[in-house]
Amino acid sequence: MTSRTCHLSPAAGPLEDDNLLCEILLRLPPEPSSLPRASVVCKRWRCLVSDPRFCRRFRRHHRRNPPLLGFFNRDSDLFPFVPTLEPPNRVSPGRFSLQRREGDRFISLGCRHGLVLIRNVRPNKVLVWDPVTGEQHHLAIPPELVIHAENTAINGAVLRAAGDIQQFHVVLTVVDNVDKQHKRALAWLYSSKTNLWGDLVSTPVPFKVSTSDILGDEDDVTLVFTGKPAVMVRDSLYWILAGNFVGILEFDLEKQSLAVIRVPAHMLENGFYQFWIMRAEGGGLGLLLQKDQSFQLWKRKTDRDGVASWVLGRTIELDKLLSLNGNGSQVILGFAEENNVVFVWTHGVLFMVNLESLQFKKLGETRTLSHYHPFESVYTAEIEIGGGHDGVDLSQHIR
Repeated sequence: MTSRTCHLSPAAGPLEDDNLLCEILLRLPPEPSSLPRASVVCKRWRCLVSDPRFCRRFRRHHRRNPPLLGFFNRDSDLFPFVPTLEPPNRVSPGRFSLQRREGDRFISLGCRHGLVLIRNVRPNKVLVWDPVTGEQHHLAIPPELVIHAENTAINGAVLRAAGDIQQFHVVLTVVDNVDKQHKRALAWLYSSKTNLWGDLVSTPVPFKVSTSDILGDEDDVTLVFTGKPAVMVRDSLYWILAGNFVGILEFDLEKQSLAVIRVPAHMLENGFYQFWIMRAEGGGLGLLLQKDQSFQLWKRKTDRDGVASWVLGRTIELDKLLSLNGNGSQVILGFAEENNVVFVWTHGVLFMVNLESLQFKKLGETRTLSHYHPFESVYTAEIEIGGGHDGVDLSQHIR
């Protein structure tokens, strides 16, 4: 990759030092307009922030506090990107457009660390896509998983390797329902560094729990529910198990082990659609329970004896927060784990609600309910030496 060199006049102060200036620019907010704004200050600044090496450093520096750029509509055949930021940080919807090949049949499994994990059903592969760079990595699924692919739902998650924006990991998981009395959750871990899938990891899944009265005695199949993507909490990934057994499946990335976690029985009174996995306040595993016109935030705590239990934390009165009139239902359509934001639909209107600050934003009216996969990433628009900015329009905001 060709580097760009700026020829400068003799140093006249600290900001004339390119290294020091780069360190300052590196700490600009991770918003899409930050680098384009800096690039119009002068030719020297444009030269620095348009260097691909600086852009990689900028993304790596802010990888753990990325902005919520928008979401992908999982249920649409075109898998469109819907931006949620206001100008000048609003990214053009067409900027993140997934190119398909003939015969592709895509099912999105979720987004994390600026990557999107997609299952390509027909060739039995998974696709790791970086919408910012356009890079695509097509991975054949493990041979042991192929035998389950046609009979049950496959779920998974993608994540960046710690401290590395180039390498990534993929976890695929499924429940083996062949032996109804001895169900097992299975998982495989892929590393882009080795280009290999690891060994099969498994754990037993309970059978015939009390929720059978809700879900139907005839339903003896348990699935890793694909309607709600995985949530990453510390060094573990969590999915919802649904069907004969309703609970949580945990994959510990450090130990490379699986475990099944039960949820409070009262949360299952109306089925598993009423709760979402989330990061608890203060860290750790949490649950968001929809109850009447409110959200209850629960946290899993472990006592001195190592016994874990669920504890109720805050309750958010959604009807008062959003000034809702009437008793319309609320439906959560997506959760952004890094920004702690839920997408909630109520009274025909889609809102974004920050569960920490309780700030909210009305996105618009819709009568169509879909699954949303929030996209959180540091977007560095391509900046040309001549001053162009790919995907971000600053014309109305910089004079």
